[in-house]
Amino acid sequence: MNAFDSLNISASGLSAERLRMDTISSNIANTDTAGYRRKIAVFKENLDTTLNSSTGEEENQLKGIKAVGIVDDQSPLKEEYDPTNPEADANGYVASSNVNTLNEMADLISSTRAYQANVSVMSAEKTMFSKALEIGK
Repeated sequence: MNAFDSLNISASGLSAERLRMDTISSNIANTDTAGYRRKIAVFKENLDTTLNSSTGEEENQLKGIKAVGIVDDQSPLKEEYDPTNPEADANGYVASSNVNTLNEMADLISSTRAYQANVSVMSAEKTMFSKALEIGK
């Protein structure tokens, strides 16, 4: 493992949390949009698989996290009775979004804390690198 791998892992975490925050922001902005389905950012660990020459087995080295995609939440849409709405069905119901603002805010706080944790890790790594360079003076 290289000294800068930890910085790359933290940077991938920052990028992932930024995507997650953008997705949450989009959900909150579309809370009142009829028929809007909540979006969820999906992530996966980013592994570097190599073959160990002495044992012949595959070894995985963590390289961070990567976005796999953004998927729609398949929970049911809320239905509101509004027969005057042009988007109402034959029974007078309009399918509104399945976004719950309270859940989105909780997710946003969680994502912000994870982002802050990655920034703290990068700051600590920067301090360690600076101290290591001072030793050589």
